[in-house]
Amino acid sequence: MNLNFGKKIKEEKPAIVVAKTQESAERKLAKGIPSVKDIIAPSAIEVDYNYIKIGDKYFRTLFVSGYPRFVGANWLEPIINFDHSITITMFYYPMNARNVLDDLRRKIAEMEATINIAKEKGKVIDPSVQAALGDAKSLQEQLVKGIERFFHFSFYVTVSADTLEILNNITYQVESTLGSLSLISKKATLDMEAAFQSTIPTCLDKLKVIRNMDTTSVATTFPFTSSELTSSEGILYGLNRHNGSLIIFDRFSLENANSVIFAKSGAGKSYLIKLEALRSLIFGIDIIVIDPETEYKRLCDAVGGEYLDFSVNSTAKINPFDLPKLPEIEDQLSLKILSLHALFRIMLGELSSSESAILDRALVDTYRLKGITQDPITQTNEPPLLEDLYKVLQAMDEPESKSLAEKMERYIKGSLAGVFDQRSNVNLDNSFTVFSIRNLEDVLRPIAMFMILDFIWTKVKHDLKKRLLLLDEAWTLMRYPDSAAFVYSLAKRARKYYLGLTTITQDVSDFLSTEYGRAVVTNSSIQILLKQHPAAIDKIAEVFYLSDGEKNFLLSAGIGEGLFFAGTNHVAMQVKASQSEHDLITTNPREIAQRQKDDAEVANLSSQTKQTSQMPNPYSGGQEGNEDFKNGTIQVNSTNSTSLA
Repeated sequence: MNLNFGKKIKEEKPAIVVAKTQESAERKLAKGIPSVKDIIAPSAIEVDYNYIKIGDKYFRTLFVSGYPRFVGANWLEPIINFDHSITITMFYYPMNARNVLDDLRRKIAEMEATINIAKEKGKVIDPSVQAALGDAKSLQEQLVKGIERFFHFSFYVTVSADTLEILNNITYQVESTLGSLSLISKKATLDMEAAFQSTIPTCLDKLKVIRNMDTTSVATTFPFTSSELTSSEGILYGLNRHNGSLIIFDRFSLENANSVIFAKSGAGKSYLIKLEALRSLIFGIDIIVIDPETEYKRLCDAVGGEYLDFSVNSTAKINPFDLPKLPEIEDQLSLKILSLHALFRIMLGELSSSESAILDRALVDTYRLKGITQDPITQTNEPPLLEDLYKVLQAMDEPESKSLAEKMERYIKGSLAGVFDQRSNVNLDNSFTVFSIRNLEDVLRPIAMFMILDFIWTKVKHDLKKRLLLLDEAWTLMRYPDSAAFVYSLAKRARKYYLGLTTITQDVSDFLSTEYGRAVVTNSSIQILLKQHPAAIDKIAEVFYLSDGEKNFLLSAGIGEGLFFAGTNHVAMQVKASQSEHDLITTNPREIAQRQKDDAEVANLSSQTKQTSQMPNPYSGGQEGNEDFKNGTIQVNSTNSTSLA
């Protein structure tokens, strides 16, 4: 028995009441805390009747109101892989089968009545009504059997742009693309705010422009598709990061075999190019490389190629006056003189109009002295040298000719004598030929690269064969208008001579800032973008029409990861090589140093083993023993051997 002795007992509140009171207090407190929506929401939204402006960006939403009667798998691919950045939103609403069947029965009865009335009156039956009746009966049968389910489907597209003019242009392109798919699209005029809210990730469909679809039709709208670049023949470039498929491609199967590769330093561009070159050799494709940093020497030696060190003291020489040995119906002299004009502008600097005229006359006279004229028959004669042009300029009376000769003298008699003034003694007979310019001064590199390119072009035109020309650090040539124009001409005409030009650079801004640089990209059927620097990504995105997601991917990509463009298709790629290939082509300094250390240890061990095997046995008891060994003067440098003193 409990005795309280007059004390008042405090009544306890039920636990449920306490919890509700606490929850109410938390809600009141939470009202003063900024939510995620408050944090990410813009400060203001300008709503017009046919667009929305948020900050500096313009947005416009379109809805799809009409669909084709028949569709196939991946039929939305053109709009999903649209060139510009757009937002695609789809809503799927599963419907109750019983309600749908009731509606179908009623609709079927209405259409049958319409057809019967037309028959009784002797009128022509509307074909669209007949088609709709057939579709409705087929859907009714499939719903009853459980083969299909029924859905409501909404499809919206939001376009964004920096200016209203660009927004209108992209909107027109989107409407054209949707129209090509037999989709009827309309702007959400006077309802842009609700339309825009329907395409942000809140899962709220405020437009509710719906279309009835069965399961099969809904399945064809699956948006997560990926392109594949797998052909029956070609070389393996890597793996498709989206679906793991192989990227196998034959660049000679496209309209041209040219490619460009843009990447920051250390992104793996040289690794990829060497891998492509190594695998191309298997298909009988000759490889020609202009190598600024001797990165291709190990690979060249491994495949039995020819490595030509082009420098002041090297024995490899190229005569810039060489002419191709083409059929006699073609005049190559005029083209060669134009090429020499470009070379001398790089060597001597910008020339005045009078200097150019004198140089042109001197070049014609120099060839004429060797019996070479515009008559193709004479163009097989031995070509002149740079020294011959120098003598012709000295013999001319004009002051400009003397000035040109003085500028040219350093290449004839000065510190650079013999570099550009010798007969050509190199050829492209080897299937893997590398021209190294590492040992040239920076000021001479553009001259050497131009001369080598011109020499290669001369040989390529003479002997048609499937070849790849790898031009590393191409930005060096793009700095000069004449050499940039030559590279563009090479890219434009390479297809005619069975040549594929690969242009490689890490200075993307310098390359794309010139008209010729952008033209080279346009004339390249394959473009490969690896990891990019933040300072260059906007320029890259502008030229290649990258989406924001693709820009972020290139900024965060790992070594050997990037985007592979081939024709109208592009995929995210991961470069893959076997261990044997990797050992030949890697440029990782740590791996190279470790390999050199391992090779030295193997060589040292082999040498020690050889010495040990040749050592005579001191206990043989014969008279032919080695006197040095008997006198104790041989030492074996091995940790497991004993030194004899």
